[in-house]
Amino acid sequence: MRSLLIFSITLLFISSIFVSQLIQPENEIRKYIENSVPYVGTEIPRMDGMDGTGIKVAIIDTGVDFNHPDLFGWGPNGKVIGGYNFIQPNQLPIDNNGHGTKVAGIIAADGNTLGVAHKAKILAYKVSEDGEGVSSELITSAIEKAIEDEADIINISLGVNRTNSKIDSAVNHALDNGIFVVTAAGNDGPKLETIGSPGRNLESLTIGATYNNMTSSLIATLEIDEKQYTVIPMVGAPKTNEPVTGEIIFGGFGKTDYLENLDVKDAILIVERGSDIEGELLFFSIKEMNAVNAGAKALIVYNNVPGIFLGELIHEFSEPGYIPQIPVVSIDREEGLEIIESIEKKSLGIMNLFYNPDFVAHFSSRGPVSPFYIKPDMVAPGAYINTTQINSSYNFTSGTSFAAPHVSGAAALLMQKNPELENHEIKSLLVTTVQPVSNAYGQKFSLHESGSGRLDIANAYNAKLIINPTNFVINLSTDQPSIEKKLEMKSIEGTLENIDVIFEGPKFLEFSHNIKNKNLEIKFNIIGKNYGEHEGKILINHEKIKYTIPVLVHHTEGSISVVQENEKLVFEINHPDKWSFAKITITNSDNGNEETISATPEKIISSQIYENGKYWVEAKIQVEDGTSNAFNTIEITSLSEKIENIELIDIPEKQIILIISIIIIVGIIGLIIRK
Repeated sequence: MRSLLIFSITLLFISSIFVSQLIQPENEIRKYIENSVPYVGTEIPRMDGMDGTGIKVAIIDTGVDFNHPDLFGWGPNGKVIGGYNFIQPNQLPIDNNGHGTKVAGIIAADGNTLGVAHKAKILAYKVSEDGEGVSSELITSAIEKAIEDEADIINISLGVNRTNSKIDSAVNHALDNGIFVVTAAGNDGPKLETIGSPGRNLESLTIGATYNNMTSSLIATLEIDEKQYTVIPMVGAPKTNEPVTGEIIFGGFGKTDYLENLDVKDAILIVERGSDIEGELLFFSIKEMNAVNAGAKALIVYNNVPGIFLGELIHEFSEPGYIPQIPVVSIDREEGLEIIESIEKKSLGIMNLFYNPDFVAHFSSRGPVSPFYIKPDMVAPGAYINTTQINSSYNFTSGTSFAAPHVSGAAALLMQKNPELENHEIKSLLVTTVQPVSNAYGQKFSLHESGSGRLDIANAYNAKLIINPTNFVINLSTDQPSIEKKLEMKSIEGTLENIDVIFEGPKFLEFSHNIKNKNLEIKFNIIGKNYGEHEGKILINHEKIKYTIPVLVHHTEGSISVVQENEKLVFEINHPDKWSFAKITITNSDNGNEETISATPEKIISSQIYENGKYWVEAKIQVEDGTSNAFNTIEITSLSEKIENIELIDIPEKQIILIISIIIIVGIIGLIIRK
């Protein structure tokens, strides 16, 4: 299950479903979503009268506190017009945990706070009581109930950290019924391949998390011995112009007499929050001054109780004229103690402090989930989001759980403006009109980290061009160094004139294009032996809006060709080196059903197919020097209705054939005996 991280000054919970962080600052919280909602461009559609009116958003979560003044009312005349409690079916879906209420506030709060689509209505489906576990059956049941209740949008800010075919099938059912589905990527980052269901679903819109537009704080990163830690910069800490590197040294509570006995010159000092003397006020500013006087280059303060905290260097008790001189960050107690245990072997740390609201959050789950499509689709603010909390309160919270509802709210605004648009068209407007995301030094995040980029509602709202598909995964090989693709372009209003197209990517990947009959015909050609995975982006400029189409390229030495022969797929493997064995996986992209077969150079390789659709083919080819990958796709449209509608009942295909053969043989024997 996806873990739920709730950080506060005094508390750390880890659950099996969600990953979100609640950070309680030491200063008073202002009770409105002041940063993230306007930052992603919500004011533009608001000025045009778009507020989510008439749109129903289903929230599958811990319920919603409909007694909150910003989400007030249950029933037809309230904010929460319906839903269902799957935990206690005889009770209303009231939220006792807070997670679902925070999600609801970002989407549709209408009071002291304003959500992205503050006049949208909510359907609350409670599938977890306390955030400590949820079954896939409850998620699928909630999706089916949302379909029955005719939701326009489903927001799922929870899931599992693995593939779950039942959840993915339910999501597909919702999409087939015209419901727009938004899912959180999860919070198991920064490792790759950490997105589970339903975030890994091909057609759902999967959202990762960036930081937030908060000028009062910076973004911080900390890496020690190649391991990344979650840290928060203290208010007032100076930003870094270049990475701060140094040996990590433990400095007790950061007192002068302790540091006098250490050589901390040019080191990164880590100290404990508070003091070893009861009642002593050892402010963060004092710890920072002591570290500076001892010669340290940076300071880490770990909590003296479970959880993480937001500290302030400049406050009413600071020394007159005090100005912080070195970067200072806070860290969770557990991680702080882990660092101290590891520094006996002279650990090297790298710290960065910088202002960058579009930095992908450390916790945000990454792709890939498949070599044939890109996840996450995009990112949105998901750190330090100030939103509604249970018991009529407000709080800061972080996690991809709270990035997803920004996109759900955006979809509501686009649906209100363009009720005639289909799901894939709304998706296109959202994912192609994004802003680029990069780290402190201008390096773009990979597609596996950020998808196409960060949500920009203003761009999506003003866009007049719908592009399909919204990204490309292309397979090139020694046998096929070039490929042609087609982008369909539909104008919502205006014309398709004055379109400018460029490609950003590696120089060895040649790009050419031609616009013909509302299509953008493109060609890629790769030069040299640049084997591996490469990224690029097609950028289309049309009427002052820039559209981004990510491109992921697999360039392999070997190749696998696939052709259809009646109800079979026939494969041929080629490789410039001698190969001895191959494992071929065939996946039905519609339902995720897989078949794996083995191949050797001496035999013809084929696989029976029963359904029309797109099939993904991946081969792992054994050669003398190791294993080489190859990829291909094929679209099947010619199967007869009789073959396509065979009821497979979850029995593997080869077993079905065996069972049918046995039945026929038994029948023949029976006839012979009767004679």
